[in-house]
Amino acid sequence: DAICNFVICNDASLRGQPIIFNPDFFVEKLRHEKPDVFTELVVSNITRLIDLPGTELAQLMGEVDLKLPSGAGTASGFFRSLMSLKRKEKGVVFGSPLTEEGIAQIYQLIEYLHKNLRVEGLFRVPGNSVRQQVLRDALNNGADVDLESGEFHSNDVASLLKMFLGELPEPLLTHRHFHAHLKIADLMQFDDKGNKTSIPDKERQIEALQLLFLILPPPNRNLLKLLLDLLYQTAKKQDKNKMSAHNLALMFAPHILWPKNVTANDLQENITKLNNGMTFMIKHSQKLFKAPAYVRECARLHYLGSRTHASKDDLDLPTSCSSKDFPLSKSHKRTRMNTCFQQEETQQRTEEALRELFRHVHNMPDSAKKKKLIRQFNKQPTAQTPGADEFTPQFQKRTRSRSFSGLIKRKVLGNQIITEKKNRCCTPESVDIGEMNRSSKENVNLVCFGSPALKVTPARLKLSEGKKEGRKGIL
Repeated sequence: DAICNFVICNDASLRGQPIIFNPDFFVEKLRHEKPDVFTELVVSNITRLIDLPGTELAQLMGEVDLKLPSGAGTASGFFRSLMSLKRKEKGVVFGSPLTEEGIAQIYQLIEYLHKNLRVEGLFRVPGNSVRQQVLRDALNNGADVDLESGEFHSNDVASLLKMFLGELPEPLLTHRHFHAHLKIADLMQFDDKGNKTSIPDKERQIEALQLLFLILPPPNRNLLKLLLDLLYQTAKKQDKNKMSAHNLALMFAPHILWPKNVTANDLQENITKLNNGMTFMIKHSQKLFKAPAYVRECARLHYLGSRTHASKDDLDLPTSCSSKDFPLSKSHKRTRMNTCFQQEETQQRTEEALRELFRHVHNMPDSAKKKKLIRQFNKQPTAQTPGADEFTPQFQKRTRSRSFSGLIKRKVLGNQIITEKKNRCCTPESVDIGEMNRSSKENVNLVCFGSPALKVTPARLKLSEGKKEGRKGIL
């Protein structure tokens, strides 16, 4: 995503112009430069979402002849070719295969209708046939028509747009995609037990349509985008024009989805699926012409020489699953190890510097400054003053706790402990125990090292237990 975010423009005439960033840049690049790789990537993800048997998949890929409902099969191919020849004689736009030049002419109609969406019954009410013929001839001749002159009505323009779609050699979504769209209509959600419900799975349907639109011929995809955006904006004004998304779908499904030369009777139960599918496309048209995120990432990585993800599921796999990523993980480990070694070396140098400083202070002549520095060294933890244990006196006082609970215990229990000590016989054991209490637990070995008087005896254990009971009674 960081690529193409910043553009340096050296042309002074272009500065200040808006810069359009296309997030599907690498997708379009892959489609144009490596169509086979692109088609394989998209179709593999389509088959992940919808179940296409071998024959229907081969039809989608254009590898076998199409099997369409009766009335649109190979038997009527001869008549369809005759009709297309007749249409081609009428002009270069109407009745001809879809081209970018033809789309440029038809775009004049679409642009005009965007400005007149509030007309009631738009696309349903027919226009004047004489005016439509005049406009048709002008478009076929490649002329720029002034639709704002008032010579033509909005219904004339809307009816001519439907006529153009109806005279195309095949539906706008092509015959190859017919069975795939029927399967998309059957995508439903699953409950917690894995059973299929009757609730449409909108997210999967949108994803499947995004993928199918990617493999449409470029002219078909471009016109479909313009047309669906027009119908979406028309449906948003349904309070004025009385044309909802469903009403518009009934008008346009025969030209966009239905196979040519078929009737509603030929489609039978599929007609409801196709009309509902057209309604769904109008409602969600603003999302359908964006490549799925994993396809975008795959196309980007393809050109950056990194690992290529085969499908959306591969994005969820851990990075370590790819053999190409092993050197990357090893380099991360090496970086961590180098960081640890650097930290250890820094710690060692710090400890050596502290030792040198401590030796220097220790060799100084006795003075108030020396005592102050030694006290500062003694306040530091042992880990931060390496070598300090070499010069620490054998008998070191324990630093008293300054916590609030420690102050309370000393205030409450102090007098009681002093009284017990006075009443207690001054035996060697009691003297030794008193010294132990005054020293910290960490310094017990230092205080008692080499002292033959201190021994663990039953009398001493009893005395310590009595002392603990006395404290408990007071608390």
